[in-house]
Amino acid sequence: MTQQRLRFEVLHKDSTTQARAGRLTLPHGVVSTPAFMPVGTYGAVRSVGPRELQELGADIVLANTYHLVCRPGTELIRELGGLHRFMGWDRPILTDSGGFQVFSLEGLRDLDDDGVTFRNPHGGDLVRLTPESVVQAQVDLGVDVAMVLDECPALPANRDVLRRSLERTMAWAERSLTVSRDPKAGPALFGIVQGGLEDDLRAESVERLSALDFDGYALGGLSVGEAPEAMYSVVQFAAPRLPKGKPRYLMGVGYPEDIIEAVAAGVDMFDCVLPTRNARNGNLFTSKGRLVIKNAKWRRDDRPLDEDCSCFTCQRFSRSYLRHLSVLGDGLAARLQSIHNLHYYQHLMRRIRTAIAEGNLSDLLAWARSDRDGQPPSRQRVGDDV
Repeated sequence: MTQQRLRFEVLHKDSTTQARAGRLTLPHGVVSTPAFMPVGTYGAVRSVGPRELQELGADIVLANTYHLVCRPGTELIRELGGLHRFMGWDRPILTDSGGFQVFSLEGLRDLDDDGVTFRNPHGGDLVRLTPESVVQAQVDLGVDVAMVLDECPALPANRDVLRRSLERTMAWAERSLTVSRDPKAGPALFGIVQGGLEDDLRAESVERLSALDFDGYALGGLSVGEAPEAMYSVVQFAAPRLPKGKPRYLMGVGYPEDIIEAVAAGVDMFDCVLPTRNARNGNLFTSKGRLVIKNAKWRRDDRPLDEDCSCFTCQRFSRSYLRHLSVLGDGLAARLQSIHNLHYYQHLMRRIRTAIAEGNLSDLLAWARSDRDGQPPSRQRVGDDV
């Protein structure tokens, strides 16, 4: 497969882990890796505009093909000049295929070896997705990176279910490659590794997908109910086995601790709705731990959310004011708090890249493995930011 639509360079490697820092060049720009992609499910990162995202340091954002097919429709977006023009974002975009969303519609969709049929939740009409139509939809959107349609089984799952899922995902991956894509404009196409928590199935999936020579590879089917330690085990087993010269993406996993663990295993790309969803709910990430802004103890607190943070929110507003907005339910709270949480994530990724370049990820890894606030969170995948 030609690499003109994507170029990935590993610039630095950590001295004690599998971590690497690199540069991913795509048609709409360069992405420094490891990278975190803010989630704009419908083509908008909730409460935060494109200019603010650029100022926060986001090189790439994620949108969701399933949701854009359902509303407003990929044909409409194509007619209006593509997703970049539609959402006013001139940097790279990756689109998830929607496999996770479709397969979460248990009982509301019909699945067969050719594809999946479901009712559009916004109009009730029947929608048919196939491996070919999903890639074509992403071509029509004009994105930089497209994901294949895969089957994402919930965990725990028995071995027969995992085997069927792997075989179907492999067949769909092969069919995805038949869709015509511009060798320069893209999109690049990523295959998705499945296999549940079974090392041998994951190894088989890696081997068979690698033989198809995708532009990049993702680890799917994780953060869907398994314990954090089980997820780490799969990532540590599978990520280093993926082609070393291709980008590696861990789908839907976004707690800071989990990102650092996965980076240490050799993962390059991440996405999650956590920073923006948590911000709207008043749960904020700080250098001293997580802060619930609606707590009464912040009512008279004149300090910023994080005295070590340089974001717009922390430079201008107090905890007292943000609590006031949050209790009111004012939309400004969601915006200011989303800016803060996204800044926290982009700053974390810069710290990670610097640590790798210096050959010392060990301090951040030790932090990730410590219980900073006494309440380790559930890591179950939290879906879309809708």
